[in-house]
Amino acid sequence: MSALASLLDMPLLWITATLLVFEGADRISRRSNRHPLAHPVLMSVPVLAAILYATGTPYRTYAQGTATLSFLLGPATVALAVPLWRNWPLVRRSGKAVLAALLAGSITAIGSAVAIGWAFGASPRVLATLAPHSATTPVGMAIADSIGGIPALAAVAILTTGIFGAMVATPLLDGLKITDPRARGFAVGVTAHGLGTARAFQVSETAGTFAGMAMALNAAMTALLLSLVALF
Repeated sequence: MSALASLLDMPLLWITATLLVFEGADRISRRSNRHPLAHPVLMSVPVLAAILYATGTPYRTYAQGTATLSFLLGPATVALAVPLWRNWPLVRRSGKAVLAALLAGSITAIGSAVAIGWAFGASPRVLATLAPHSATTPVGMAIADSIGGIPALAAVAILTTGIFGAMVATPLLDGLKITDPRARGFAVGVTAHGLGTARAFQVSETAGTFAGMAMALNAAMTALLLSLVALF
């Protein structure tokens, strides 16, 4: 038992488990031709949660063991600048549309979350938690904390938003007959942050480029808008 306990505390074990589970989920997703319901993250989370529960491993132990993977999110995000640079002439030509879409998307994301929460009787603290749900996780958690929300709950809301957005984006945009990869990518990036951006890159580099740009710009715009609201 002591040997098993020592094994469960080893970071390499949880990094390996996470990578194997995600790889398995991604293979299923590829074989399903990237069906919206077969999103790798959606499938990986309950499997890893079941493993932690079955082994009696606290989440804190898992988080510490996979800290390296969390650290790599930073370089991965910065790497999004590469396709942005390659497609910069296209991005520059779309400048006015990008700014209009950013403002509309940010206001809609914040307003809809707050309105739905208010309709269900959520407290002001929960509303502050839900408001930055379309920003990236680190930014959204920081915003929620600064305006009186609950950072841990904000992380759950942000993850749920990303998974749901990545799942429904393709069929929804197809149903609306929106075919321009710039518009599709930007819409997914504004609403579903990193997970939506990853899905957009699976479709095309152009869509991924605009999604990555939207993710970064929306994080800044969300922080600006909610900071202004908090002041008044």
